[in-house]
Amino acid sequence: MNKKLREKIMESVAAVLPITAIVLLLTVAAVPLEVGTVLLFLTGAVLLIVGMGFFQLGAEMSMTPLGEGIGTQLFKTRSLPLTVGLCFLMGAIITIAEPDLQVLANQVPSVPNEVLIWTVAVGVGLFLVAAALRILFRIPLPRLLCILYLALFALSFVTPADFVPVAFDSGGVTTGPMTVPFIMAMGIGLSAARSDKNGADDSFGLVAFSSIGPILMVLLLGIFYRPDGSSYATVDIAQVETTRDVAAAFAVQLPHFGREVLSSMAPVLAVFLLFQFFTRRYHRGQLLRMAVGFAYTIVGLILFLTGVNVGFAPVGSLLGSRMADQLWLLVPVGAVIGYCIVKAEPAVQILNHQVEDLTNGAISRRSMNLCLSLGVSAAVGLAMVRVVTGIHIYWILIPGYLIALILTYFVPRVFVGIAFDSGGVASGPMTSTFLLPLSIGACTGAGGSVVTDAFGVVALVALAPLIAVQAMGVVYARKLRFAPEEAPAAPEEEDYIIDLDEEVCA
Repeated sequence: MNKKLREKIMESVAAVLPITAIVLLLTVAAVPLEVGTVLLFLTGAVLLIVGMGFFQLGAEMSMTPLGEGIGTQLFKTRSLPLTVGLCFLMGAIITIAEPDLQVLANQVPSVPNEVLIWTVAVGVGLFLVAAALRILFRIPLPRLLCILYLALFALSFVTPADFVPVAFDSGGVTTGPMTVPFIMAMGIGLSAARSDKNGADDSFGLVAFSSIGPILMVLLLGIFYRPDGSSYATVDIAQVETTRDVAAAFAVQLPHFGREVLSSMAPVLAVFLLFQFFTRRYHRGQLLRMAVGFAYTIVGLILFLTGVNVGFAPVGSLLGSRMADQLWLLVPVGAVIGYCIVKAEPAVQILNHQVEDLTNGAISRRSMNLCLSLGVSAAVGLAMVRVVTGIHIYWILIPGYLIALILTYFVPRVFVGIAFDSGGVASGPMTSTFLLPLSIGACTGAGGSVVTDAFGVVALVALAPLIAVQAMGVVYARKLRFAPEEAPAAPEEEDYIIDLDEEVCA
């Protein structure tokens, strides 16, 4: 096996294994499940692990160089219409292929998958344009974030309550393993080509903007779109008795998800071919590597979506529904899963390593790990409290974002960009594929409102790093202020950010 592929699969094992272990423990101690159902879950977990490994390596080999190439080329052309058009197009088509969004769309009642996916894709496209223009025209990030989030909350008050949690969840799932490598690489290309001392600093913010766009568009969808009915369709679990039945359940669905993946990846491949035809940017070796990367991406997506939709998510929903009689279990189970999930995310470990480098050890990786783990654990615990009590998501989101926005004025500028871009880091595939189905199943079993009480898990997980990273920034700023002679000098922001971007997108 390819060494790099083996590394990616082991990273996927680290992400999936904690949840698998918790589910097995629950089936023994509190919520017994049939043996066939457990086997279905375990098979889905295996496909999820292998699919994530192939997909992450493929995206790294193909989407990262494509994003950086397009960003650099756009700046060189200095054509504003071309920049606007291509940024919108690429933001939309990359989002359509995002697996986390497809998983979310399958779970949103009443709104057809295509309607939600295209709405979110348009939002990402529009705000990727806004992010690129911010880089080109050198507009400060904190002020824009404050204005945009205030506008979002103002709009949410006139949006039907059923759409608000889904809208904020949409912002979290779009910054997934497909979009983040491309968008961050595109930011590198745009900012590096600018060649001024603050250019690299402005490479942050594209992911943050790409999270705002979907929220805005889904809120607008809620105002103007009137779906027929609002009932949630319970997920059916394949009835299996033997290992052959399990294999057949997955084999039957493979062609369906194969067609879905090919149709969503076709526009990405078309843009890649057209870009190469007009620019001749990549030489033969790079083209071969990117072709292999696209193949890995397609294979990984097919395995990932099959594992999630046939085995992993349905069993998560079933587990939640069977916990309806003992809902108190949801809060500690959710908190433990949240604590484990964030520690297993490879991108989180890269973030922690780079913050340690930025502060020359003043903020250690261990401190960052603990801060993020506790933050996400609390976020998931609060999400489960919502399922149990039915409290409105505003009671958590508004104070949370208010704290995050206030902190932007008290931390070094680089921490603001890192924090808001890392909001999508914690809300990885495990959140949308297991935690959301778990909360939906529990809410359904308890007779609550799925759209208002169960959705919002992804949004709260994505909120945690905004506060946690900036809290570490406050600690660092205080150390510099009160003990300047002992605190290590901060490295140049420009050098640091280039290093961070290169490692994230490596």
